[in-house]
Amino acid sequence: MTIHEFSGRSFNVPAAGRPALDAGVRRTLDIACAGLAAFLLAPVALIVTLAIWIEGGRSILFSQLRLGQNSRPFRMYKFRKFRVDCDDCGCPLTMHDDGRLTGVGRVLAATKLDELPQLWNVLRGDMSLVGPRPESLAFSDCFRNGFEKIHKHKPGIFGPCQVLFRNESRLYPAGVAAVEFYRHVLFPTKAKIDLAYFEHRTLVSDLGWILRAAWVIVVGSRADPHLYNQAGQIEQ
Repeated sequence: MTIHEFSGRSFNVPAAGRPALDAGVRRTLDIACAGLAAFLLAPVALIVTLAIWIEGGRSILFSQLRLGQNSRPFRMYKFRKFRVDCDDCGCPLTMHDDGRLTGVGRVLAATKLDELPQLWNVLRGDMSLVGPRPESLAFSDCFRNGFEKIHKHKPGIFGPCQVLFRNESRLYPAGVAAVEFYRHVLFPTKAKIDLAYFEHRTLVSDLGWILRAAWVIVVGSRADPHLYNQAGQIEQ
């Protein structure tokens, strides 16, 4: 299967005629579900906090400006995965076997537990439980030629691309600059999937992607590394 075939795959998108879920109802569900999840996962968050502190001290959290709905930047929070001496001037992507990762950080990256603090972003209204993944400002120039339509939707913790590309760090071919590969191959592929899904989403389909996300955390990613075997050169 090629990149172009992957971009055009069907993901059981609901029929276009179905009415969109009212934004007020979706916001109410976000608050209720994020609040419940934060309460139930508080012991896990405490264990992660202690593990990070014991291994490397402060800071416990990592924050970074990301692009939100209507292209408005917001500050997104994660548990810190990198060494404390790393700054924002490095690669904006986390690579497989990234030398910046701590021991605890590798576990957080594998389990996605580093994203637990984003429940706070959901409660604040910066993010939704389900939405396109918020991009780093380093890739703000990629939102053109129709891809800017993604910013009509509030970014989320879960979604099609978060599931399909859970092991994205393993997809970068040797000998190709990671940032350029992301710009010219991965970003357009993910943007097409997001545009195809979020224009016709429903509450039921969103719930389906949350359940898929929970499943792949347990059994592994649905992203197929063979999709990129043929991507030896960056498309210009």
